Amino acid sequence: MKASILLGRSDGGATGLWYRDRMPQAAAGRSPLLIIFIVVFLDLLGFGIVIPILPYYAEAYGANALTLGWLLAIYSAMQLVFAPVWGRLSDVHGRRPILVATILGQGASLLVLGAAPSLAWLFIGRALAGICGANLSTAAAYIADVTPEEGRARGMGVIGAGFGLGFIFGPAIGGLLSHWGYGTPMFVAAGIALAAALFAWARLPEPPLEPELRQQHRRSLDRAAIRESLGDGRTRVAIVLFFVLTLAATQTETAFALFVEARHGYGAREAGLLLGFTGLVMAGVQGGLIGPLSRRFGEVRLVALGAFCLAGALVVFASTRELTLLVVALGCLGFGMGLTHPSLQSLASRGAAPGRQGATMGVYQSAGSLARIAGPPMAGFLYDARGKSVPFLAAAGLSLLAFVVAVVWPALGFVREATLTFRQAGMRGTLKRYGWKLFTFFFLFYLVRDVTLYIVLPYLTARGVLSLWR
Repeated sequence: MKASILLGRSDGGATGLWYRDRMPQAAAGRSPLLIIFIVVFLDLLGFGIVIPILPYYAEAYGANALTLGWLLAIYSAMQLVFAPVWGRLSDVHGRRPILVATILGQGASLLVLGAAPSLAWLFIGRALAGICGANLSTAAAYIADVTPEEGRARGMGVIGAGFGLGFIFGPAIGGLLSHWGYGTPMFVAAGIALAAALFAWARLPEPPLEPELRQQHRRSLDRAAIRESLGDGRTRVAIVLFFVLTLAATQTETAFALFVEARHGYGAREAGLLLGFTGLVMAGVQGGLIGPLSRRFGEVRLVALGAFCLAGALVVFASTRELTLLVVALGCLGFGMGLTHPSLQSLASRGAAPGRQGATMGVYQSAGSLARIAGPPMAGFLYDARGKSVPFLAAAGLSLLAFVVAVVWPALGFVREATLTFRQAGMRGTLKRYGWKLFTFFFLFYLVRDVTLYIVLPYLTARGVLSLWR
């Protein structure tokens, strides 16, 4: 995908003329998608700076892993509650004022975090950050306002690009700034939020739409949308797998900093650099490999491969004490996430009914939000009560479950078809039509079962990796 297409550059084509007609107040040669990309990037850069710092910051005020889990969960809970609130307000008052106000609110939350005198103030700061951080749905609605229907998917890639780049550079910058105290990265992130708000106020044009048309472009989530989204098999499986894999991701995110500190003696600086490396690998996969791989193998196989890589990487991460293996495991983790997330999103959108793409993706994202609310306290409890490596082993188990579902789900269709053939043509006809497929199916099934039961599990048990009280 070329940058000129992704950012909607007006070069004289039909899309460019459409932009010029719809956005008369935009500066000449300045695409609103380019501006919203910069705004989202600066917004997420400030958020990414906080990621490696917060666990150490909370620990300094006496928080254990469970308390850290609730500190992370309150952010996602506020996002889930306030995303539709900001969406409705942006329908009435416009996208630009709401984006500017919420970014300023994020800056205020970062100032609260940076100057927090106690753990209670950290919770207040995170709650405010979640309230104001629920503005990505408004950014998505803005893109829907300024892009034609046929170019909307590419336009939505602006949010993904800004999100990914923010998570590459943010943790690394935050880790480096922690050398001057845990509050310093928060103040720098607040400054970045202020810069993003000022840039949006000065450069971001307001789409000239009526409130009714704005409301049509905003993703809605209601019972009808949930029923329609779960009615298609591809979308239903994609939503379930996204919930499971997001729940697994929250285990790693919550316990990562505490684990590398306890196991390897790493501080915020090293944790930030390691997370930045993981994000870089993930962005590389999503930016260059996912397209050709998807066309060659299909989304379902990529989900299975990505989930398998995640499970293996998490087991290695939880058990190794070597830096080399740690980096390899994090690279595989980024590779797996880079495969699974866009593939699941594509599967979910493929099953959406015409004209219901926005509602379907709203249900899809809500499943991830629910996982991000439940996951951090779960990880904190496992870390405190069962062992430091257990959250990662739990995440590996969830990833393995996703792998099994991704493998079995297409096979179920084959089994149903083979059963129908058996009833109609008997054993001879079934073997004639599906002989090699049946052989491959049962061979792989028993191979995976026996290798797992008789090689992998005994080995992990002997190494002590499966001991919950290690």
